Amino acid sequence: RVLFRSNDEKHLQTGDSAVKNQWHLLHSVYKSAVANPPSIGYNKSIAKIHVQKEYIMWYAILGAVLLAGDQILKYWVVTHLAVGESAPFLPGFMQLTRLHNYGAAWSSFSGRTVLLVVFTAVLLAAVALLLIKKVVRHWTGITACTLILSGGIGNIIDRIVHGYVVDMFDLQLFSYPVFNLADCCVVVGAILGGVYYLFLYEKYDKKKKES
Repeated sequence: RVLFRSNDEKHLQTGDSAVKNQWHLLHSVYKSAVANPPSIGYNKSIAKIHVQKEYIMWYAILGAVLLAGDQILKYWVVTHLAVGESAPFLPGFMQLTRLHNYGAAWSSFSGRTVLLVVFTAVLLAAVALLLIKKVVRHWTGITACTLILSGGIGNIIDRIVHGYVVDMFDLQLFSYPVFNLADCCVVVGAILGGVYYLFLYEKYDKKKKES
């Protein structure tokens, strides 16, 4: 403003209309900037968006690592073990046994591959929609969805490619159906999702009705 006044007021006194208009325009812009400084809330909202993008990236990495680990482990089992053959893994606790599951959990719906693929795909789409629509925003719920998506995609790949799911984790402490890493992801995700819905959803993510 000082610069404007130091040079342009001489012209204002001599009646230069073009300079007068320029000076008044710049002066009004200056007053508007002083009266309406940049909003701090806007900066905070941008920072929040960056944080959200960073969280999304880490969850995507987690999901990709779990999915890759499941597929790599299945590939190793298929290339190193015959069906029904076992190999030591954690002596006294767990061994690796190659089995083919043509059904769902505990071999239910055995032989109904197409039905299982469609049903699993619909469930995965519903879980993904919860994340896309930001219905689930708390980290516990997002982690649960990430685990379920990773495990579900891992098993659906098997069903589409082979027509069955490759299982390998065989507990030795007690009798339990052989399972795989994708199953672990789905089960842990489901348990975590239950905890989230019962104790955290209403407090953190449920939209409040306007009175």
